[in-house]
Amino acid sequence: MTMPQSSAATRTNLPVVADEIFRLMSAAKPYGRREAFALLRSLSPRRRMTLPETARLLATEDPMVWETAAVVARAVKEEVFGRRIVLFAPLYLSNECSNNCLYCGFRRENREARRITLSAAQAVEEARHLERKGFHRILLVAGEHQGKTAVDYITGVIRAIYRETGMRILHVNAAPMPVESFRALKEAGAGVYQCFQETYDPETYAMMHPSGAKADYAWRLTCMDRAISAGFGDVGTGALLGLNDYKFEVLSVIRHAEALYEAYGAFPHTISVPRFKRAFGAPITVAPFPVSDSEFERVVVAYRLAVPSAGVVVSTREPAALRERSLDIGASQISAGSKTDPGGYGDGVRRHESEQFEVDDTRPIEEIVRAVLRKGYIPSLCTSCYRRHRTGDTFTEMALDGHIRDYCLPNALLTLAEYAVGTADADLKRRCLDAVEAGRRDLGDSALRPEFDRKLAVVLAGGSDEHF
Repeated sequence: MTMPQSSAATRTNLPVVADEIFRLMSAAKPYGRREAFALLRSLSPRRRMTLPETARLLATEDPMVWETAAVVARAVKEEVFGRRIVLFAPLYLSNECSNNCLYCGFRRENREARRITLSAAQAVEEARHLERKGFHRILLVAGEHQGKTAVDYITGVIRAIYRETGMRILHVNAAPMPVESFRALKEAGAGVYQCFQETYDPETYAMMHPSGAKADYAWRLTCMDRAISAGFGDVGTGALLGLNDYKFEVLSVIRHAEALYEAYGAFPHTISVPRFKRAFGAPITVAPFPVSDSEFERVVVAYRLAVPSAGVVVSTREPAALRERSLDIGASQISAGSKTDPGGYGDGVRRHESEQFEVDDTRPIEEIVRAVLRKGYIPSLCTSCYRRHRTGDTFTEMALDGHIRDYCLPNALLTLAEYAVGTADADLKRRCLDAVEAGRRDLGDSALRPEFDRKLAVVLAGGSDEHF
């Protein structure tokens, strides 16, 4: 990693200026234990960790400081969201791509890849499969092909899935677009728009993305501004850990989140924590800057403390044990039973030559639900905030004030009860309903309790989509 001197990508009108992050890192003095503990005691959803404080924490190697930071991160997460853990699944629409990213199986010059682009009808069948598994929210993922996965294709798929399934919210991970295309995507019913910068270092970015539209660093970095201008209240961001110094990337993601809050009053709805994984047909097979499991945990902690209102997302790239550990230190959303090849759900056949990357945690949703329950959390398949217009600056304000949590618990319990009613696994059903009853008691004298009891009775009688 080197400091760029004159790149157009360091212009000060960009939400993240790389050389400012380099200077911050260079000036960051590690915390002593007493000073670190004082900082950690001061943190809360309303008093988030600042960028300079994050730089100093990331420069600190004291294990006791990080153990304490992890405890605080869990407390902050539960103050914002309670004990609920959101479950979702990605639905890959296409592995066709015009870019040539050196780390990705979808890259244009991967001559060994088996190319697949689902029709709208095939995407509907994949969505139906996920719906039968109990999912109500899915993330549509498309390779960045300027012809085959343009906005008209994605909006057509969105409308078809809404029309022909009971799927309640569709999020989208797709190429950066002009404002008018983002507006069409939003009008079709997309929830969160997600796009990863991959790396915020312009020189590393240029090396990793040698050709294709994605080679334009600034166009990608400013895509969230265009999406929000087009009506997206919720956006999701992240950096691919392993392409560069993870500390630089974490600070850049947080600075990007701050810039969005300063401009629009809303932090990113989600911050994902993807780590480099080997991909079939990619020339880079080992991370240039490997990130250990303990460093990965530090990233999760840092994101939670610096951006308390964000859903911190850990995908099936990671091993099961690390994903479960992440729930205890700040992660609030995880994918389950994921396939990264288009059409992978319906036929159940894993096609390495069509995958974007290798999946580590291959457990189905049933096992993920069991694991979440076993750890004392509540699996949530809730989609209510998107449909009740608790999005954007409204969501951010409610999250930081602790009011989102008031909805998270009852909505998580209602979706868990609906999941229990739909499962054929008698033992899993019992475990889920036991958790629902325990959570119901936790509601206490909440003003929502009478209405919750009414909605719960509807769900237990076979009703669906009861929510606040």
